[in-house]
Amino acid sequence: MPKPDAPTRIVIATRESRLALWQAEHIKARLEAAWPGCTVDLLGMTTRGDQILDRTLSKVGGKGLFVKELEEALLDGRADIAVHSMKDVPAELPPGFALVATCARETPLDAFVSNRYDSLDDLPPGAVVGTSSLRREAQLHAAYPYIGVEPLRGNLDTRLRKLDEGRYDAIILAAAGLKRLGLGERIRSVLPAEQSLPAAGQGALGIEARADRPEVAAWVAPLIDPVTAACVTAERALTHALQGGCEVPIGAFCEPRDAALHMRAFVAAVDGSRIIRAEGAAAPGEAAALGRRLAEDLLAQGAASLLAAAREAS
Repeated sequence: MPKPDAPTRIVIATRESRLALWQAEHIKARLEAAWPGCTVDLLGMTTRGDQILDRTLSKVGGKGLFVKELEEALLDGRADIAVHSMKDVPAELPPGFALVATCARETPLDAFVSNRYDSLDDLPPGAVVGTSSLRREAQLHAAYPYIGVEPLRGNLDTRLRKLDEGRYDAIILAAAGLKRLGLGERIRSVLPAEQSLPAAGQGALGIEARADRPEVAAWVAPLIDPVTAACVTAERALTHALQGGCEVPIGAFCEPRDAALHMRAFVAAVDGSRIIRAEGAAAPGEAAALGRRLAEDLLAQGAASLLAAAREAS
């Protein structure tokens, strides 16, 4: 395959939260290293998801609220690529767009953050945990029915401030974001997947571009991490098959083991009263098929009724 022409300028569309800007700067540095002499600029934007903070995502339109404005910048040529946290990217992209790179994953696990307690097991009855995720909420209700779960919106700094103000006894966040911003000391414990199965794509950065710009895909190809890409492909195939979004409690976590992909997934009732689980393995080249197979397993166990109930409630 011929080497692509070296780009002279790449514009990255990004949200303007501190974490989103860190992610965009990280990709900028990697692109500049891959293409010496190329100028990489950031186009900061505020998305609808950043503006609506008084309601949970499941009630205002889902994860697509964090990417729509960035996609408009790609469409009209103001930007060449958009950088996303993969867990914020809807399972199905709008026509004309493509995920052209999935980069190496930071830890995909959830983090327990508290100023008073060391772990979920230490929380007393009536303690309040903050989270914006129905996936986390369902797992908390199932394992700790004696604690309260309250919505928590805002960027990472806002969520930590609300904890520090005493509105919550603890909050659950993605460990990756805390580590990327140098806030790892706020983590009291990292929750193993057996305790809090992650969301599809959690901890991974993805790059989106217009599907009709193959030269852009070639520019970002050096940033692709094949193992992460395979794992995230499996996870997203499952959520796509289940038509999942943030309005339904779905967990999906794939990891490499012994040259194969091993994946766990669940669909739950929001109140944690029922959780349906599936698990499987496949070769890396069968990542998408693995995700679809586990989705079929979940549906065969009755997941459709749980998904319908969650969507109706949202």
